[in-house]
Amino acid sequence: MRTAGVHGVAPEGPYLRSMPNIKMEESVGGILELVRHAGPGSGLLSGPGSTLVPALSSDTETEVVSAVVPSPRNGGRADSGHQQDLLASLVRPPCHLEILIPSLNEAERLPRTLVRTIEYLEAQAYSSSLVVVDNGSIDQTVDLVRRTRSPRVPVTVIGCAQSGKGAAVRRGMRTSGARFVGYMDADLATPIETLDVVMPLLEQGSQAVVGSRHVDGAVFAERQPVLRLASGMAFRAIANRVLRGIADSQCGFKFFAGDLARVVSRHLSIDGFAFDVELLWTLIERGIPVTEIPVVWSDRKGSTLRLKADGARAIMDVLRLARRTVL
Repeated sequence: MRTAGVHGVAPEGPYLRSMPNIKMEESVGGILELVRHAGPGSGLLSGPGSTLVPALSSDTETEVVSAVVPSPRNGGRADSGHQQDLLASLVRPPCHLEILIPSLNEAERLPRTLVRTIEYLEAQAYSSSLVVVDNGSIDQTVDLVRRTRSPRVPVTVIGCAQSGKGAAVRRGMRTSGARFVGYMDADLATPIETLDVVMPLLEQGSQAVVGSRHVDGAVFAERQPVLRLASGMAFRAIANRVLRGIADSQCGFKFFAGDLARVVSRHLSIDGFAFDVELLWTLIERGIPVTEIPVVWSDRKGSTLRLKADGARAIMDVLRLARRTVL
């Protein structure tokens, strides 16, 4: 485990008072969506002897609640007051820990992740919730989440009209009411039990705790294919120009103090896979310590990352961040 940035615990309160408002909420045309799961009687219900048992699927359609906010993107005038009121109305009930899972067409990989995560959270003494941020799926992702039930852990699916992992995570953070909030990959490449290490650190005052595949103690249980591995090494070399002291920016297992996440997410602008780099860079630039912990990591088939298109975009985003660092 190691910490990058200013050592010690960051001060409480308005962490980033000096931050200018960089960007209005990210949705295309200012669209805000909230997708609510169906009522009782559908999906996966608790049953004797097991945490979750499949039930008959419901024909009830998920209700999509949306509102359009005037913004520069849709030709309107930015209305920050209206924007803030609307976001406030979408904030979920408070809990101790909320986990966000950004998802795009994850109907095949998500079921195992939901079951394993819910089983783990149900066994914890603290309150928790699980939120899937749907990023425009055209498969059964939304219906799958809507039919997932737990007696102790609320499971919610919300929509994000702006494409990209970064946009989805920002949406989830902005509308979280949890004391601690974080995000992980839909394929559960990092075991959910890693929270056994993360949560004590957060509760003891750490502001940002992130998984790393490249610090002492990390284990690759299943390695990536050679092409993915080589491209990852190249991206890490470029990211190191921006993130001094961070060994792994891209491990999809990152958790934060809720107040910090809500404030920081308002000042991020990268929508794609370089979002992680921008998030960590923003924290370090403002003196927030980032603690990396070793993880056991497994490559999973079915990633939505397109090496050429998404990789090129991510590299360009990081290079722009590097220029901001120099300036």
